[in-house]
Amino acid sequence: MTTTASIAPATTEQTRNDVTQASASLAGRVLLSAIFILSGFSKLAAPAMMIGYISSVGLPLPQVALALAIIVEIGGGLALIAGYRTRTVAAVLAVFSVVTALAFHNALGDQNQFIHFFKNIAMAGGLLQVVAFGAGRFSLDARRH
Repeated sequence: MTTTASIAPATTEQTRNDVTQASASLAGRVLLSAIFILSGFSKLAAPAMMIGYISSVGLPLPQVALALAIIVEIGGGLALIAGYRTRTVAAVLAVFSVVTALAFHNALGDQNQFIHFFKNIAMAGGLLQVVAFGAGRFSLDARRH
């Protein structure tokens, strides 16, 4: 009887830790995805302005770049929240974050651009944590397995 009593608290504590970890993972995915989804919708709201901005940094095919950015940001953000193919989606969003930092926020002498550059780098770091540890229990990925 003593053995059962000593096992039960550890199991209850482990269950509580599992729920806490799964909840934190879900909250982290939602918070990480928010900036992508909002940015994607802002691009939809002002496509001409965004095409001009993309052109101003010298990227080729600005209309195609805009369409790809919208797909990556909205599609990737929603997939990240749902926990669908999470590691792959997080990797794509991490690469996207670094590429956009290098292409659009590389004027590091400008304090605003400096902040945006390292915001993107920090987002990539958070996304690489998702790549490393997955979506967690509250995800479509967990339901598939």
